[in-house]
This record gives sequence, structure tokens and C-alpha cells, in this order.
Amino acid sequence: MLPSQPLLHTAVFALTILQALASNTFIAAVYEHAVILPDATLQPVSPEEALALMNKNMDVLEGAIKAAAQQGAHIIVTPEDGIYGWRFTRETIYPYLEDIPDPAVDWTPCTDPTRFAPAPVQKRLSCMARNNSIYVVANIGDKKPCNSSDPSCPSDGRYQYNTDVVFDPKGKLVARYHKYNLFRGETQFNYPKEPEAITFETPFGKLGIFTCFDILFHEPAVILVSELQVDTVLFPTAWMNVLPFLTAVEFHSAWAMGMGVNLLSANTHNIGSAMTGSGLFTPEGPVAYYYNSETEEGHLLLAELSARPRLSPTYPPPINWSSYATSIKKFPGEKDTFSAAVRRDVFTFTELRYKAGNYTVCQGDLCCHLVYQMSNKSKDEVYVLGAFDGLHGSLIKYHWQICTLLKCKSPDQNTCGQPVEMAQTTFEMFSLSGTFGTNYVFPEVLYSGVQLAPGEFEVLRDGRLKSKHATSKPLVTATLFGRLYEKDPLHPLRTSPQHGSLAATRAP
Repeated sequence: MLPSQPLLHTAVFALTILQALASNTFIAAVYEHAVILPDATLQPVSPEEALALMNKNMDVLEGAIKAAAQQGAHIIVTPEDGIYGWRFTRETIYPYLEDIPDPAVDWTPCTDPTRFAPAPVQKRLSCMARNNSIYVVANIGDKKPCNSSDPSCPSDGRYQYNTDVVFDPKGKLVARYHKYNLFRGETQFNYPKEPEAITFETPFGKLGIFTCFDILFHEPAVILVSELQVDTVLFPTAWMNVLPFLTAVEFHSAWAMGMGVNLLSANTHNIGSAMTGSGLFTPEGPVAYYYNSETEEGHLLLAELSARPRLSPTYPPPINWSSYATSIKKFPGEKDTFSAAVRRDVFTFTELRYKAGNYTVCQGDLCCHLVYQMSNKSKDEVYVLGAFDGLHGSLIKYHWQICTLLKCKSPDQNTCGQPVEMAQTTFEMFSLSGTFGTNYVFPEVLYSGVQLAPGEFEVLRDGRLKSKHATSKPLVTATLFGRLYEKDPLHPLRTSPQHGSLAATRAP
């Protein structure tokens, strides 16, 4: 006789837990989803039409979840905006929202769907997790009513939040996170009054969660790692690639290395909006990643990761990011400089005029040092060493310190800092360092074709980003990306309940 369905779920869940407990590793998956977008409209659709669109996306996600579970994955992360897209006003997104309770209520929507307000999306996600015995991470919208007793209550009487949810392998809601750092185009959502630092325990470590733009700020991203000591961060994102420093795979891999945690990054896939790039990133570098600006299809990634990376024998030692750079004399080159903009940030650059050399360039409190040797310098390619120490951003500002070796778009120095994807020049070696005023520095190496360089570089304890051997592909950039969180100005939109009507763009 076949076991009953509840008994079968219990048995499979128990086996999954035992398998995870028996190992210091776990299998993680992320799915880069080509979101089916709603038609643009100024009028809200009916709840039935909204659910029909969301079910189309959840059909695709369910296929990815089943495939991941069949390959042994313990957890899968799906993207920000992955269930309904991002083409909304505050009014037009409302039919897509559900009231998401605090996980403290101990609720499994799959088996108890009518306990709270109608929640067909939460029910379906819960059943996906339960039926496949896997943790499922998804991004949906939460709505919370409010009234005049709350002075911050929006005029329409409700808060709307960009929200991540996590369901465990039994389908229970175990985490809910309201995105704290909204990007400029997200006028359909409200800012939470306070940042939420959301963690939960699993058989494969302590996990934390935040969303997209959050990764560039202290709260909650740094809090989760530095204070709450999570092992793995779950990261739904809708990330628009911005060269030279902020392509998804480039920066997210660097963040995992700089913070010393696993990062499970699931991006949306929309090449028309320059959205692609997902990965399973660790303190040692990327284990698996995906970047494809040619196809319209989604993509599933799986990899085995260390459950508690801080206990791993390969865990990187602590780094003093300014130790080497502050101990040496300036190399030649600091007088032969010019200025050029990387987007709107004016960098101080010096051109690498020879096949090999030592250079220094300074801006503000930051001096960047480079030792390098090219293998085959192309006559048509110009490389520079650059420094930036200042505030980035127009409306929302935050303080960067950046040392970068990068390829210019053309031999014209005015193009230095403009987006470049392809290169021909390889390097025998490079060593980059800077006098950083922060411990939060993220090491990036990007090869031609927007490819990473796993295992080909290292960060020494004295703060040098150094190639281990000759680069296997032409180099686009090698960068040390520093964040001085304490110098960030006050957020101009945080206290505004509806935060105005701003340009609808998602680029950092």
C-alpha cells in the first residue's frame, strides 16, 4: 500500500534534513527567469487578470523548482519581480499584492490556505516547496492597511512593500523581508519604517535575505553578515548591468568575497533592459555563474557549497585593505594624470603607456598603486589606472572609494570609463592596492565578454589584488571597490510615504 500524502511529505522532508545534516555542504540553486510581463496600462487590471499573469510566471518557476529538486537541491532562489514584472504605478500593482503575515504565525499556506485573507500566490509557492521538499525563495508584493492614526499612512490607506518570502520543505512560511533600499523607479512601493534584518536557521547554516539595491548599503546587508553572522545570503534581484564596475556577476561575486559569505544571486532575464547575470558565489569566488545577453530564455544553476564557510579550511584570512598601499612610496605617474567620467563620477586617471610598469594615482584620501606587465599590448587599446573617492549617485548618494585598472573604450582618453565588454590585451601579471579608509572592499576581475576569472587572482592579507599567473583571457578591468558607509548622507526619500514621482529606471 502506498503511504498517504502527508506521511510521504514527512518522510521525504526527514530524509532531506538527514542528508543535509550528514554533510558540511549543501546543494543550492538559482533560477534566472525571463519574466512574462503584463501589458502596460494606466488602469488596474482585475484580480483575476493579475492572478492569471502571475500563474504564467509561476508555471515556469515551478518547472525550475522541480528540476532543481530532482537534482538534489536543498534550496532555490528565484528573482526579484519574477512573478509579475516591474511595469507598474502604485495603483496598477495593487491587484497583484497579497497580505503576507509575519512568519511567527506558524502557517503553511499549502495545507491551510483560508486561514488568512485570500493568498493564492502564497499557497502555490508553499505547495511548490512542499511537493518538492525544497526551500523556495520568491519575491512578491505585500499590502498592509493603515489609517489616520498613523501619521505616515499613505493617502490611499495602505502600505505596499517589495517583499521576499521563504517557504521551507514542508511549505511553511519561514521568512518575510520588506526591501529597505528601494531603487528610484520603484514608486509603486513604500519604504519600511525600519530596516529588517531577517535570518532563519536551516540544517545547512544560518541564512539571511535582502533584495537587489540593498547590497550596496550598510542596512541590512552588512548587519546580516558582520553582526548576525549569517553563513549564506539569499539575493533575489532585478539587476541592470552597468559597466565597468556594476555588472551583476562581477559585483555580486566581489561582494561575497569581500564579506566572506555565500551569496545565492538570482537575477531576472530581460536583455532589452540589460538584465542578466546570476550566480552561486562564495568567499573563495564563483562556483557557478551565468551571463548571457543573447538569448531570451531563462537558466537554472546548481552547485554544492560549504554550509558554514567560516569553518572551511579554505576560508580567506582577514585582510587589512590599506596595509601595503600605505607602506610604500608613491610610484611615478601621479603628475601625469587626466580626468574622465565613469557615468557621472569624475575619476583621476593615468595612462599605462608601456608594456610594464609601476604607477600611482590619487584622489581625495585615496591613492591607488599598480604594478603590471602586459603579455601582448594591442596598439589600439589604452589601459589606465584610476582613482575615485567621493559620493556616487544623483538623488540617493553613497560614498565610494575605487581603485581600478581598466580598458578605455577607444584610444581617446575621453572615452576612459565608458562601458567596454571586449578586449584583446592580456597581462602577465598585475598587483593593485589602495589606501582605503574602509574594511569593506570588494575585489573585481572582469575578462573580455563579461566573464569572471575564478581561481586566477587572490587578495593578499596586506590588501593587494594580485593575479596568480598570466590572465587566461583579455582583461577588461581589475578593481578594488570600497564602500565608506559612514560617509553616506541621509536618505532623501526614506521618510516620504509615497516618495514622489521619479524617473522609472533601475540602474544603480
